[in-house]
Amino acid sequence: MNLILLFKSDFIAADTVVINDRRFHHIKQFYQPVQAQQLKVGLLDGEIGQGTVTQLSDQSITLQVTLDKQPPAPLPLTLILALPRPKMLKRTLQTVTSMGVKQIYLINSYKVDKSYWSTPVLQEHSVNEQLYLGLEQAGDTQLPEVHLRKRFKPFVEDELPALIKDSRALVAHPYNAAICPPAEDINTTLAVGPEGGFIPYEVEKLQDAGFAAIHIGPRILRVENAVPVLLSRLFPV
Repeated sequence: MNLILLFKSDFIAADTVVINDRRFHHIKQFYQPVQAQQLKVGLLDGEIGQGTVTQLSDQSITLQVTLDKQPPAPLPLTLILALPRPKMLKRTLQTVTSMGVKQIYLINSYKVDKSYWSTPVLQEHSVNEQLYLGLEQAGDTQLPEVHLRKRFKPFVEDELPALIKDSRALVAHPYNAAICPPAEDINTTLAVGPEGGFIPYEVEKLQDAGFAAIHIGPRILRVENAVPVLLSRLFPV
């Protein structure tokens, strides 16, 4: 936890918060706080600053906070991701959030197991839990938006044209594809398939919508590894 993420419900006064949940236990274990110690904090969807320890007990910590800095700039990216299996989804959500992705579309694909759509991981509170962990890791506060799209064809035909307007539209595909383009800080829409990749029909539909197929080399990576590699290739460090 490189930033203590604050929520409006934590505030007991305009500049004072009380924390008594898993964040408190993490702070107590890893920061070993003492009176007057300063900790990095940030308000969800708000500014970043410092929290000064004013009270500490076995059940909670009280901080006086000053929020005066903007969070890191987001990546100019919309990520379209074929729904991974639940454990991989958790890790991937945390990773892309920590890398600054703010728009995430989880979509269906021929190789996506139907059972994945009924996983408790897709419940809003569970998704948000992974997003919060990613924000805390990165020292960010801007919560990504996660959209669920269970029907591939209507999504590609009806929504994608507007989503990719004025952006660099790319689909990660290891076959018959161009090498990943050089890093540029420009609006990008990136589609990443499931384990085993998109089927030819799906790649063709994406290309018809305006996507260019790219690859990152001869090695085939798992989705949770391929996504951060792609982002590090597509955007300047």
